[in-house]
Amino acid sequence: MADTQRPPLNVVDLQGCSIFRQLQLEEALLRADTHNWCILNTAVNPSIVMGISGKVEELINLDKIRQHPIPVVRRFSGGGTVYVDSKTYFVSFIVQNQLLNAPSYPSHIHAWAKQFYAKVFPWEEFNLLENDYVLGNHKFGGNAQYICKNRILHHTSLLWDYDAEAMEYLLIPKKAPYYRSNRNHADFLCRLSEKIISRAVLEKMLRNALSQQYTVQEGSLDELLEIEKRFHRQATCYVEIPSSQSLSI
Repeated sequence: MADTQRPPLNVVDLQGCSIFRQLQLEEALLRADTHNWCILNTAVNPSIVMGISGKVEELINLDKIRQHPIPVVRRFSGGGTVYVDSKTYFVSFIVQNQLLNAPSYPSHIHAWAKQFYAKVFPWEEFNLLENDYVLGNHKFGGNAQYICKNRILHHTSLLWDYDAEAMEYLLIPKKAPYYRSNRNHADFLCRLSEKIISRAVLEKMLRNALSQQYTVQEGSLDELLEIEKRFHRQATCYVEIPSSQSLSI
């Protein structure tokens, strides 16, 4: 019997799915379905993910990516640019807006998400600063949102660990958070692996928090693939990196 006090939430673990395919599936869930979903994923191949309006030349180290190419994906939502790989853990909510019990404004969505992640990370130093999840003033999670009629998407990338050299793919954006104080990546970021014993424990913490708040139902990739077949607008795409010659013209 369903718990009438806790709304249903379908949880799907896409472990190992590429970030490009994850975003395609999330876009289908947002635009072509009405159920509440939470998508988990990790162990992805190295990629860069940009917001819908991000400019390559302002956000990506073009010299590095030309020397060591990796895929660049433009997601359908806004937000900043992130480098992701096997050390990144993804959590995405694609839900009806009544799940928030609040108006569908960015500030209310952030307040709802902060309340959830405070259950996952019940540490005094945990906070939401300028849309980033932080420990003290060090970032371990970034997020982006999309509001669409009665649907809301809030996707988050959590830094289980990171390779400082790989972060050199990214430039410090012109519109960096104020609290960053012009710090480089090494001084600005922190790792969840320094606080949590294993990724299995991290997933357990996430699932425990989900079970406290929702009636969790295990979904499957097959369900997502069927929803993806429904007609819907598709904005997720790969980004072509310009050659050095084309920029000099």
